[in-house]
Amino acid sequence: MTRVELTGLQSSIKLSSGHSIPRLGLGVYQSQEGQEAENAVLWALQAGYRHIDTATSYDNETSVGNAIRKSGIPRNEIFVTTKLTEDDQGYESTLAACNVSLKKLGLDYIDLYLIHSPLCGSELRQESWKAMEKLHAEGKVKSIELLEDSNATTRPAVNQIEVHPWLARTDLVSFCHSHNIAVESYSPLVQGQKLQDPTLAKIASAHSKSPAQVLIRWNLQKGNIVIPKSSKKHRIIENADVFGFELSEDEVETLAALNENFVT
Repeated sequence: MTRVELTGLQSSIKLSSGHSIPRLGLGVYQSQEGQEAENAVLWALQAGYRHIDTATSYDNETSVGNAIRKSGIPRNEIFVTTKLTEDDQGYESTLAACNVSLKKLGLDYIDLYLIHSPLCGSELRQESWKAMEKLHAEGKVKSIELLEDSNATTRPAVNQIEVHPWLARTDLVSFCHSHNIAVESYSPLVQGQKLQDPTLAKIASAHSKSPAQVLIRWNLQKGNIVIPKSSKKHRIIENADVFGFELSEDEVETLAALNENFVT
């Protein structure tokens, strides 16, 4: 296993687009628009996070933007991801949806713009991708997500997929890494469904860390970007405290052996 340099919350990966993305970010899925989402982002930024992952369908882009401005942190120091919904796919609708997201966020550009769902069909996906390439060329979007059958002229930068020990997706992850496509792991904590696993608990106890911290560290050591979600201040802080310990190669492989193609 190739050793990944993990020096702290500022650890980043340089994408094929030339831009760098912090390896650890805050996901705001299910954080309610208003005080809940705003507080979560502010707490994360105060704790040192510099990567926030939202989406049009989360209905909290306005709160994310408000928190970024209230933080006082320069815009160019914060990496912001949002996503195109299935309903907005297509060339003109993608251009319009991105402008709506920019307005809600109150930002001049989005660092990473993703196609949230591939379920609308190949034709619409290709139209959406062409629109995203235009947005990228105009500077409204700095990096865009993988679309495997798009005939893209812009190199895809990121593939955001569910990855954790029970859904290791070894072949897909290896393919992405070998083609300089960063893998971004959502649901790295398996939505809490496996935190009581005895193998995980044993490894966590050996490092005096929580099961959640071990799962985040596992993904980081596998070379992936990780975006655990939480709206609780103590969890946001705890999830960032994963740079002071290291899993052994045997522990990484032991966790990977738990794979059962479990999708949350």
